[in-house]
Order: sequence, then C-alpha cells, then structure tokens
Amino acid sequence: MTKKPLILLTNDDGINSPGLHAVAAAVADLGDLLIVAPSSQRTGAGHSYPPVHDKTIYPTDIPLGGGRHPAYTADVSPAQAVALAVLHLAPRPINLCISGINYGENLGASITTSGTVGAAIEAAYFDIPALAVSAQTPKEYHIHYSSEFDFSVTTHFVRLFAQNVLGRGLPPGVKLLKIDVPDSATTQTPWQITTVSRQRYYHPVNRGSQPDGQITIDYEHLIDWETLEPDSDIYAFAVKGHVPVAAIIPDLSARVAIAEVTGFFNGYSQ
Repeated sequence: MTKKPLILLTNDDGINSPGLHAVAAAVADLGDLLIVAPSSQRTGAGHSYPPVHDKTIYPTDIPLGGGRHPAYTADVSPAQAVALAVLHLAPRPINLCISGINYGENLGASITTSGTVGAAIEAAYFDIPALAVSAQTPKEYHIHYSSEFDFSVTTHFVRLFAQNVLGRGLPPGVKLLKIDVPDSATTQTPWQITTVSRQRYYHPVNRGSQPDGQITIDYEHLIDWETLEPDSDIYAFAVKGHVPVAAIIPDLSARVAIAEVTGFFNGYSQ
C-alpha cells in the first residue's frame, strides 16, 4: 500500500494560532499531517536555536474538520520545532514542510528575522521542500493575532503550491518558496516568482526611553521606491498587488569569485 505524503506544519505564532489551523484545514486531504509548533508566540525568532529550559514535548490537538487533530508543542523556536519533528516525531521521511500562515507579510532583506522563514530554512537544511507563508495584516495582529482574520485567500495559494510541490518537487537549486499574500488579494490575483529584495521592508525605529529606563525599539515598513528592484518580492507585493513567490536557497555565500576576494585580501599583512 502506498503511504500518503507526510506534511509537517509549523509556525512562529504558536500552536493556538488560527493561521496554523487554517493551513491544516487547507491541506488535510493532501497527506498525513504532522503538526509541531512552539507553545508560545515566537515572532521575530528568525532561525534561532535559543536555550531550551523545559525539554518536554507536549502532545495536544488543534481544531480540524469539526473535530480535533493530534499535534505537538514545546517551548522551542520555530526552527527547533522543525528539528524536533524530523529527529523525534516523524514516523517516516517528511515530504513537505509548511510554515505559517503568519500574521504579517515577510518581505525583503528583513526576512532573516522571521520565525516563519526560519522554520522553512531549517526544513531546507534537512533537505525537505518547504513553503513559508504569510498574509498581510494590520500591525497590531503581528504579535497579538486575531481569531477574526479571514485566511481563505491565503489558503487558496497554500493549497495551490502544496499540491504542486508534492507532485513535482521544487526546481533544481531551489530549497523553499516564500509566499506573501496582500490584504487586497483574491483567489484570482496573479502570483509571480520573484527575488528577495535587497532592501529592508521592516525598519527599526527608536521610540525613546520609557520612564522606567527601558528603551523601546519598534519597527515600521519603509520602501525606497527609486532603488526598488522590479523583479523583487517587495515590488510585486507593493507596486503590482501580486502574490510574490520568492524562490530561495539558504546559501549565504557572496556571489563573487573566490579568486577575486582572495586577490582583494592578499595585500593584508599577516
């Protein structure tokens, strides 16, 4: 008997996030679901591996199809949740990892801070095809998510790409896809393959010191329209209103010849 594909679901908003539950409902019929997510909000965790003080993996469940589906949670980062799934919980090799749906778009060079993307990168390191999926929401939902948000358009694109990746895999050289759905999108909105912009999308902002002496660093999105690359995720999202699908490989090497870099530094004294 041929086994169904095994699909790992995770996120950075925590096991109780409606975004995670929406993904489960969207792809439940495409394979067997292994759901492993942080026990609390981990937005901004990036690809971090912080110290884990409570090392227990807690069995739990999430709502699905009028019932409940088994799941697991732990006091871990999104990347660590993926590692737990691969190393401890998966009964067989995982065919696809879906991270999200995140509250808030993840665009440009600042995606390195995203726990949603960080989980997908961790899956890619295990050679598992991955989708990192985010929906544009008001900023107040980035940390304190809402149960009233409608994920139906975003789940349309999740299902579309999940079906294709399960059926065909990813193109050579691509390890994960980052998908961001504008709040204006419908199921008919065009999607397009993009690069990741070299610009930041979220910029840190100093809100000043508080009376108790604490410093508050906030963030806001800011775009330099004059230098914005027309093939980038930010351009597709903010200018064209499309759904950018960025093809990513977690390779941090500079795209220059090693010999050129070596020549540059050859004049340095020992």
